[in-house]
Amino acid sequence: MLQHALKEWAVVCEVLALGQQAILLRKGGIAESAGEFVVEQTRFWLYPTYVHQQHDGIADDAKPLLAAVETHKPPTGIVRLQLWAEVTGIYQIRDELPALLLSHLHCLSDDTVRKRYNYREPGINLLVVRVHRSQHVHELTETPAYAGCKSWVKLDRALPTEPSTLVMGDDDYRIVNRQLDSLLNPTAYA
Repeated sequence: MLQHALKEWAVVCEVLALGQQAILLRKGGIAESAGEFVVEQTRFWLYPTYVHQQHDGIADDAKPLLAAVETHKPPTGIVRLQLWAEVTGIYQIRDELPALLLSHLHCLSDDTVRKRYNYREPGINLLVVRVHRSQHVHELTETPAYAGCKSWVKLDRALPTEPSTLVMGDDDYRIVNRQLDSLLNPTAYA
């Protein structure tokens, strides 16, 4: 059972659902304390959002997925939750170049990564996540408490996660983690 959700672009949720990504690049929203992103929960529902996602905000190979998520968007006022994630690692990236070198591990465009990195103070948070797909789609009414430019939402009630399955296999997940370690902790191998 989980009662918290992290808001993320619907297209990013779709890439995660397909097992093509295992990271989230986060920066604080307007409604967050001092504009800083904080990992409030290590297990949470992925809450697909449509408001800020942009055609130019994602890499070219993900653009067909953007069209697909827009086509299957729920009616206004409805939220569909089926994916939940578990944070297995957190990196605070303080240099822009390493953030840009991760482009093969996510669907955001380089321009979006630069904008997020440079928003307010330079830096970006990277969450390594293990994503699960629940066999049940939870359809909720979007309340005013869920609205706004904030990362975290406390749902009106806890929702069951089981039964669910991992969307990315163990071998692929280990490869992502090895790449992150080598790109973001190069001295660990010296």
